[in-house]
This record gives sequence, C-alpha cells and structure tokens, in this order.
Amino acid sequence: MDIFKAIAKRHSYRGAFLPKPVPREDLQRIVQAGILAPSGCNAQTTTFAIVDDPAILASIYEVLDRPGLRLPPALIVCIAEPRVVFQDMHFELEDCSAATENILLAVTALGYATVWIDGMLRMNGVAEKIGQILNIPADRQVQIILPIGVPAAPGKQPEKLPFAERAWFNRYEG
Repeated sequence: MDIFKAIAKRHSYRGAFLPKPVPREDLQRIVQAGILAPSGCNAQTTTFAIVDDPAILASIYEVLDRPGLRLPPALIVCIAEPRVVFQDMHFELEDCSAATENILLAVTALGYATVWIDGMLRMNGVAEKIGQILNIPADRQVQIILPIGVPAAPGKQPEKLPFAERAWFNRYEG
C-alpha cells in the first residue's frame, strides 16, 4: 500500500478481532518498521516485545482490566529505556513515539488494525505489572501497547481539521 494511502486509512481500532493469527513474518515486518524509525542521537532507546502466546496475552489483558478491550491475536509492547543520550537530555519518549507511528502505518499497510494504548499503562502500576509478566528489566518501562489483528468490522479515520486550520507557510496564522 502506498504510504499516503496508509496514512489516510490509519485509524484507532477498538473493536473485536477475527480469530485469525497474525503470522510471525508479518509481526517481524511490522516491528522492523518501528526499528527503522529515527531516534535522538541514534541512541535507539526503544525495544519491543512481541506477544502472540494466548496465555500471556490473557495475563496482560487481565492486568489492563478495561471493559471493552478485545483480546487480540498479537500485541506489540514498546519498551523505553530512559537514559541521557545528549548532554542532560532524554529522548526515549520521542523515540518510542516515532517507532510507534511507523508501526501504526505498517499495520495499516498490511491490512491489520490496532490502537495506541498508553494512558491506562500509567495508572495503578499497570506498566510495571506488564513489565513483570514480560520479564522486562527494572531500568526499562512499558511505554505503549499495540494490539494487532484482523479487524472484525471496518474502521474509518475520524475527520481531521482542514489543512488551512492547522498549517501555514512562513508563520503561524491560527
């Protein structure tokens, strides 16, 4: 799929997934798109756990404890490594976000669906509990979770404000 078509079709999918596994080759290809994302000073502070074991998926969703979340056939966990990479600056949030956007587009291009989950990870020690399930070292943090699968229903990108309301040439005009 053309990159601009993937951008136009990408949406946050919160529905049910078909009971079809996501082939590991596709998961590897999707995560490779994240690995190829830019990172501050090329520090590459984002790593990934790819979960396709049904028992581990169920354990993670039990920790998330959110009605309406549907158990997917696969999950990509973006793991941030907080560390200084230039003078006194950290870039792990930016690095993780850039990798996640590449992953979101790759997921769409391959015909799968996902949603960016991070807010609920910051409550009640959820990220830490998921980190324990996945054996993530204490100096790393679960930053973003992306459930992945074949959507059971079509999705649509929500309407965005027009270009003229969000972008200008040469100076801000909003």
